[in-house]
Amino acid sequence: MTVDTNYLLNNLAAAPSAGRRETNADPASWYEALAHAWGNALDNQATRIEVRAEELQQGADSPSQITMLTAESLRMSFMAQSSSTSTNSVGESLQTMARKN
Repeated sequence: MTVDTNYLLNNLAAAPSAGRRETNADPASWYEALAHAWGNALDNQATRIEVRAEELQQGADSPSQITMLTAESLRMSFMAQSSSTSTNSVGESLQTMARKN
């Protein structure tokens, strides 16, 4: 019996990994899990920026603190760009794979 590889890949890409969702927070596919992981990483980085900004507001406005806030902000920018690029690339790949089916 021959198995259609495109069919299996399409199911892997789009189908829920566990068959159905347990809660609304559970990702339905690995693509959604990827986006969820990026969201968590960006949330964590935003928290780091908030902590640095609060330190500045409380009077710790030394050049080193300002530099650290700038570094955290640049890291956020890099992560946001990477998130966008990776999710777009994977999304386009899934779209191409679905068209070939």
